[in-house]
Amino acid sequence: MARVRARSAPLLHIASDSGQGPVVILLHGIASSGATWEKLIPLVEPSRRVVSIELLGFGGSPAPPDAQYTVEEHVAAIDRTIRSLGLREPFTLVGHSLGSLLAARYAAMHHREVEHLVLVSPPVYLSPGEFGDPRVRVQVSAYLKAYEFMRTNKDFTIAAASQVGRLFALGKTLELTEQNWTPFVLSLQHCIESQTTISDIASVRAPIDVVYGAFDQFLAPGSLKIIERMRGITMHRVEVSDHVMRSRLARAVAEVIVRPTAG
Repeated sequence: MARVRARSAPLLHIASDSGQGPVVILLHGIASSGATWEKLIPLVEPSRRVVSIELLGFGGSPAPPDAQYTVEEHVAAIDRTIRSLGLREPFTLVGHSLGSLLAARYAAMHHREVEHLVLVSPPVYLSPGEFGDPRVRVQVSAYLKAYEFMRTNKDFTIAAASQVGRLFALGKTLELTEQNWTPFVLSLQHCIESQTTISDIASVRAPIDVVYGAFDQFLAPGSLKIIERMRGITMHRVEVSDHVMRSRLARAVAEVIVRPTAG
């Protein structure tokens, strides 16, 4: 795994830091912010210190003009920010969507720091050719083509994101604008479309819980089947839930954080 030195990486914006007790660090998804966790934090902070970090290029975090938004750059910035907290004990790391992919890489690189990894709605994709089932190959190919279409049709994608946000009252949990278009496009290309998440997960030593909605429109079923067969992982399917961190999904994640079940 390539490394980018954390010392030279940007310091990210801490959207919230509340509660007392064992530390839980939250990483949101693409085109989002710390607003992702509004339903979750009140459920966890009575017994935990909860720190929400906004990813490179999103929310209040810096967007360096020369950044390529690779996994390595994202994780280096996350590493520097976590180090700035001066934590002395291992912590629980929780990532949603893109944040879950970055959390997996961080946990794979920092075994001593992460005692429990929680991946929420992880958009894990392998290359279509790696699947033996032709139906799964078609599904994954469709996802990747859709992402390529979004990247190459800026005006359509920004307008569609705005309409979806208004229709489902998502607020800042979905925020795609001219200002964060470059972080969005490059993170999509370098972290989601091209990823090594399966091998990252295999390198994690901490127990892992994967929480996902039954109606999540961004999850490839074939990839989920691969993950659930890996050691040290407990899967949690949340009925009547999609990709967004709504109340039902938040309750399931809170339960996993407070009473982890993975082994």
